[in-house]
Amino acid sequence: MYSRRKLILALFALFAVNIALIAAFSLVSNAATYRRGSSGEAVSTIQTKLKNWGYYSGAVDGIYGSATENAVKFFQRKNGLTADGVAGNATLAAMGISSGTSSSSRDSDVALLARLISAEARGEPYSGQVAVGAVVLNRIKHPSFPNSISGVIYQKGAFSCIDDGQFNEPIADSAYRAARDAMNGWDPSGGAIYYFNPATATSKWIWSRPLIVVIGKHRFCA
Repeated sequence: MYSRRKLILALFALFAVNIALIAAFSLVSNAATYRRGSSGEAVSTIQTKLKNWGYYSGAVDGIYGSATENAVKFFQRKNGLTADGVAGNATLAAMGISSGTSSSSRDSDVALLARLISAEARGEPYSGQVAVGAVVLNRIKHPSFPNSISGVIYQKGAFSCIDDGQFNEPIADSAYRAARDAMNGWDPSGGAIYYFNPATATSKWIWSRPLIVVIGKHRFCA
């Protein structure tokens, strides 16, 4: 009788361990990660985004080879991420690709938006910093622009800080707060999808945009 009870307890313990292992495996599986050797539609999406942004020049074939790995490293270095060539949660979020971890994705979006705000509006009034973040979010909703924070920020020619190196400077603390405020719905720009500094603007076209509000050195326009 005693031996039978021990056997039942042992079987129950083994069953509990198996359930725990299955649950742990499920959690790991839900946290999508792509690396050299991966393949499929998600890899094609990664390649397409990297190619559109100028990080990747190879074929969009859905195969995560050395060229894709090097392109991911290049993207990671440019965005202050660990340059390991692995497209994990943070890297996927920075690319605007859902990885199934909403909190991690939001944190990465905040960091990316803060980096742009810091580069574009460093030294501007706090409301002006939030307004720059709001412009990015307003563009996401507009049919003429990409539908993700990373897509808007890395759109070719959209922001001069991407090309002049300011984007890679240390991020001001206020920019993180401004990014969160913008993402939480504060829009001092009044719905603007453009802004510019009249003292440095070289485009005549931008002056044709209807003015909504002036904050600090920036004119925010429709």
